[in-house]
Amino acid sequence: MKLGLYLRNMGPQSARATLLECARRAEAAGVDDLWVADHVAIPPDQSEGSDGRYLDPLATLAFFAGVTTRVQLGTAVLVAPYRPPLPTAKWVATIQELSAERLVLGVGVGWMAAEFRALGVPRAHRGRLTDELLAFLDRCFDADVVEANGQPFLFKPRPARPPIFIGGQPPYAFRRALAHRAGWMPMGLTPDVLRAPAATLRAEAAAAGQPPPEIAVLTMFPLDDVAAARATVQAYTDAGATRLIHGARYESIDDFRRQLDGLAAIT
Repeated sequence: MKLGLYLRNMGPQSARATLLECARRAEAAGVDDLWVADHVAIPPDQSEGSDGRYLDPLATLAFFAGVTTRVQLGTAVLVAPYRPPLPTAKWVATIQELSAERLVLGVGVGWMAAEFRALGVPRAHRGRLTDELLAFLDRCFDADVVEANGQPFLFKPRPARPPIFIGGQPPYAFRRALAHRAGWMPMGLTPDVLRAPAATLRAEAAAAGQPPPEIAVLTMFPLDDVAAARATVQAYTDAGATRLIHGARYESIDDFRRQLDGLAAIT
């Protein structure tokens, strides 16, 4: 089981000094992976907790790549319909290259109607646009020469394709996971609720001749109770999860440090 943490690339906690200190502390503490969120246009009436301040997730991970050496770096999740495929593929390949292949790419379809309006992207097309981006990423990481809009071009650098996790619920998330050799990233499912869909995904993968997909769950551990937190990790393991991401808010570096101490106590 890999244990990761959300780093707040939003609100006052996304100040450069805070992000730098939290990333370095997390790596030193042995955390397996660090994750950031994706929002580009928060409306005023939905800005509680962030005041509308969000750092771009890919730019933030590029920054983390330069100040860490071991910890994996992930998006949870990158909203595919917000982003043009070719520049996004270049961002992904560049971070993967410069991080020494530590990128983990969570991808989702998005949900916030106001954000789609601000971007001028029809929300009704989000599934198709997500499929197009995922297919384009597959092509880019499979060959040096790729074609887009009828134009062949060299896709370099071309490191190993990062692991991909598909956010969302079945059946759509499972279809995408199997089509793109990806894992699944559900949010907030308890172990009891996770168990059945995890078994279904493994069965569908086996039927398709694929190995069991990884399952990364965004959740929160009761870090103030070591025994309960350890029991939670074991319950998720038994239910089929392979990664857990602790996503609790923190107000300061000291608050984040306390979360690290709690996480260290259960490993």
